[in-house]
Amino acid sequence: MKNDIDIDISLPCHTGYLRMIGKIGEKVAHEIDCPEEVRETLSSQLAVVLTEGLVNAIKHANSTNPDKDIHVRINVSNKVLVVRIYDNGVGFDLDAVPLPCFTSGEMEEKGRGIFILKSLMDTVNYTRSDGGNILEMRKKLA
Repeated sequence: MKNDIDIDISLPCHTGYLRMIGKIGEKVAHEIDCPEEVRETLSSQLAVVLTEGLVNAIKHANSTNPDKDIHVRINVSNKVLVVRIYDNGVGFDLDAVPLPCFTSGEMEEKGRGIFILKSLMDTVNYTRSDGGNILEMRKKLA
């Protein structure tokens, strides 16, 4: 694996930064030493995971205080990709989020983002820490 990667970003609580964070995810994936087909898939997945996680933080966690920044940390080391998104919201129980309904022909909004995150990453956890919350997502690269 190439040198370890550790990126730490603070973003305003605004959807105007979603494309930028997705592009950062794509660029990080392209720096990881792995087969090209894995790198391309990881590039798309990381862009989706970052934008979905950020949308949830903007829409739900920081909606009561949009002046607060959202903190994003991307780390790659020991063949593991870790994405952490820090917010200042009241938090929620990740396990209580229902699966979206697939029977109506259209996937409903509620629970869709969490479903996507869990589908693309190996582990997804949401914990309370220091007056805020951390959405932590991990993916093994080996």
